[in-house]
Amino acid sequence: MSPPKPHIQAFTLGDFMTNCFVVTVPEAGEDASACWIVDCGFEPEPMFRYIDEEGLKPAALLLTHAHADHIAGVDKALGRYGSLPMYLHEAERGFCSDPMLNLSGMMGMHVTCSEPEHWLADGQTLQFNGTTWRVVHTPGHSPGCVLFIHDESNQALVGDTLFAGSIGRIDFPTSDPAAMRHSIHEIIMNLPDDMTIYPGHMTPTTIGAERRSNPFVLGGF
Repeated sequence: MSPPKPHIQAFTLGDFMTNCFVVTVPEAGEDASACWIVDCGFEPEPMFRYIDEEGLKPAALLLTHAHADHIAGVDKALGRYGSLPMYLHEAERGFCSDPMLNLSGMMGMHVTCSEPEHWLADGQTLQFNGTTWRVVHTPGHSPGCVLFIHDESNQALVGDTLFAGSIGRIDFPTSDPAAMRHSIHEIIMNLPDDMTIYPGHMTPTTIGAERRSNPFVLGGF
């Protein structure tokens, strides 16, 4: 019997066109209505409508990192669905409540949200409806960027570390170009070519496609 395969549904939200996700496991039987919310940006109502119309019940809220466009809708989600377990890498303690750290202050905005109660670490695993997800720390764009990888189905949620044909910005005050080079070349490029990745902006792609054509992978930065 093959292991259950998660379904990843993307929603492109707000003016920053941030990809946020609802993850379900359709083969989970009577627990199939449970879902994860992964990132929750500006104007999250289309994602909430999908959750409600599909009769889904959020079980946790995971953050790939805590920049404003990935957290702006967090408190709306908590207000709508109750006190969800919330996960973020420990390197971004304080980002959710500090507009300068989450970059909204640099844009003349004041975005804050509740701080998580669960702090992620590299190599940790998360269990969800019979599926196991690896947490892989990929600092560079921000200090706490992580991937959520489901190896059995060759799928990964990669936040703003790698995009189709590009990478996340590394010119922010808490960015680290050297760390980003390590994350791209020594971590992400060691994943299988046929792994589908879901980035925080732009379209899904595969590791192989980026290995062959992404100028930041081929030429460095």
